[in-house]
Amino acid sequence: MSTQPSKELPVFPNPNPERDYHIHMEIPEFTCLCPLTGQPDFAHFTLDIIPDKKCIELKGLKLYMWSYRNDGAFHEKVTNTILDDIVKAIGPRFLRVTAKWYVRGGIFTNVVVEHRKKNWKPQPRVDLASFEPESPIRG
Repeated sequence: MSTQPSKELPVFPNPNPERDYHIHMEIPEFTCLCPLTGQPDFAHFTLDIIPDKKCIELKGLKLYMWSYRNDGAFHEKVTNTILDDIVKAIGPRFLRVTAKWYVRGGIFTNVVVEHRKKNWKPQPRVDLASFEPESPIRG
């Protein structure tokens, strides 16, 4: 039995829905096709998620991203569609999708899209660097 690409995004219950926590995922080998030339476009995708009640299953995410391999779409459309599909699947408190498209015709394209759940308020940022001891002055 071979593994096939799929537009489905399997999910599982968030094991800690009582707290905000950050899930960072990187997909460095994304491929789709240029809708004008049919040539491959390559990108490095980053997902930053604060889940609510559900999380994305990683193998399913891999197969979902693979499903774009033969699709022709503009960078902006692909990035926004991925955000919309993930929001539909898991309804996160926060999601940022960053797509860093590799050079084509001498131009790099970065597309960043975000979703914030209505009425969700992020916790204040903790600056851990402020807790680090100062290094002693050496003479």
